[in-house]
Amino acid sequence: MAIRTERDGEIVTIVIDRPERRNAVDREHAEALASAFRAFEADEQARVAILAGDHGTFCAGADLKAVSQADGKANRVVEQGDGPMGPTRMELSKPVIAAVAGHAVAGGLELAVWCDLRVVEESAIFGVFCRRWGVPLVDGGTVRLPRIVGHGRAMDMILTGRPVGGEEALRIGLADRLVPDGMARSSAETLAREIAAFPQRCMRADRASAIQQWDRAIPEALLGEYQLGIEVVRSGETREGATRFRQGAGRHGHFEPPAVSRGGLPRKENLE
Repeated sequence: MAIRTERDGEIVTIVIDRPERRNAVDREHAEALASAFRAFEADEQARVAILAGDHGTFCAGADLKAVSQADGKANRVVEQGDGPMGPTRMELSKPVIAAVAGHAVAGGLELAVWCDLRVVEESAIFGVFCRRWGVPLVDGGTVRLPRIVGHGRAMDMILTGRPVGGEEALRIGLADRLVPDGMARSSAETLAREIAAFPQRCMRADRASAIQQWDRAIPEALLGEYQLGIEVVRSGETREGATRFRQGAGRHGHFEPPAVSRGGLPRKENLE
C-alpha cells in the first residue's frame, strides 16, 4: 500500500507515497487513508496526527486516470459514508496537521483544509486545478476553504482555479506556518509535539467548541462552550494546572508546555 503510518511517541504521521501519480488518490488509497485516520482516532495514546505526502508533493487530488476508466478504481462518490478522498467527512476529536510540500491541489487542497493546521513550504502550490477538468469539489472544499480564507478569497480560488503559492497562502490564512523547502514535515512534527504536550482534555474541548460553533447561534454556541469546558474543570485537569502555576510554573511570562509523556511508545516506528 502507498499509504503508510509512522509513529513517534504520541505523534502519528500518515504518509501518501504514490510518486508515479504525484500522490493522487484513487478508491483504494482513499479507503486506506480513511482507515489510517480511524486507527488514529481510536488509539488512546495518539494525540496529534500529521498528514504528509512523500517525494516533495502533498497530493495532486483524485487520480483522474482511475476516474476516466470503468475498472472500479475510481474514487467512490456517494452521499453517505467516507468522502471520495477518504477522511474528509470525518469529525475527529484530536487535531491533524497538514505538512504541505509541492502541490496540494484539487482533492489535495480539500485534504489540506480538512486538517486543523497547515505547515507549508515556500514553494508549495495550492489550487482548485480540477476546475479545468469539470471535476467538482465534493470533499469539503467549498465549505472549509471559505471558512478559512473568507468568502471573497475562496471564490477567487474556486472560480479561477489559479495557483496560490506559499507566500500568498500565508497572507490569506490558508497557511498557518510558512517554512523553507524541505522542512514541512519536520516543522509539523515540532508543532505536533508542542500540541501533544498540553493538557489534552482542555485542548480537545476548546478545539471541539471552535468547530461546533459554526452552525450555532451565539447563545447556543456559548452554552456548548460552557458544557465542554465544565467537563474539563470537573475532570481535575484545571486544578492540576492551577497547582503547577501556584508552584511557580509560567511565572514572568515564561511559556513552555509540560514535558511530553512518551508512555513507552516506540520512536520513528513504521507501522505498516
